[in-house]
Amino acid sequence: MSRRTPAKAFPVRRSAAALLDDGGIEAVYAALARTIEPRSDLRFSSTYELLVAVVLSAQATDKSVNLATAELFPTANTPAAMVALGVEGLIPYIKRIGLYRTKAANVVELSRLLIERHAGEVPSDRAALEALPGVGRKTANVVLNIAFGQPTIAVDTHVHRVANRLGICRTGTVEGTENALLERTPETYRQHAHHYLILHGRYCCTARNPACARCPAAEQCLRVGVDPR
Repeated sequence: MSRRTPAKAFPVRRSAAALLDDGGIEAVYAALARTIEPRSDLRFSSTYELLVAVVLSAQATDKSVNLATAELFPTANTPAAMVALGVEGLIPYIKRIGLYRTKAANVVELSRLLIERHAGEVPSDRAALEALPGVGRKTANVVLNIAFGQPTIAVDTHVHRVANRLGICRTGTVEGTENALLERTPETYRQHAHHYLILHGRYCCTARNPACARCPAAEQCLRVGVDPR
């Protein structure tokens, strides 16, 4: 592995107008793709388990969700089994997760609706997914991308921060970031862009004290808002 310049040697570029050009964006994704395996940190073995895990992960860590589903899924990993478990039966499994009462109600009701509307299968249609309780645009994007191979880009706080810090876009909302990423991400990398950016944000380009010295995209990154070290 080549030796990288220490982070403190990198200039700080704060300009709100600073954006990478197409070549710079291509180089960023290429660098991330060389070092990041595009995968979810959530543990699941079916599309239904993925949907439930993503619904539970809202405002929670993937680690806490994995701890809960490791106990939950052996008991209820189908819509019918979840409906049979019921809200009060589900709550003990997910009490370690924030907003567990609301999430329990949503998971049981979405499971009932999957049986009623979709023969127990998770739909591959965005409108049908977003019609389920607890499923917003980000959750639908994750399911459509991972389960059905659609080139959606789910944007959370990590993706929003990293995309703006790198200089891929300059946006103030997650919705704006999603639109900008869909427009500016090369087609070659669009399928896995969400995972490249979210995992980079979790483990390297953190909100505080980003690890610029070991960043694979350090040569291209505009480091917007990053203080010198």
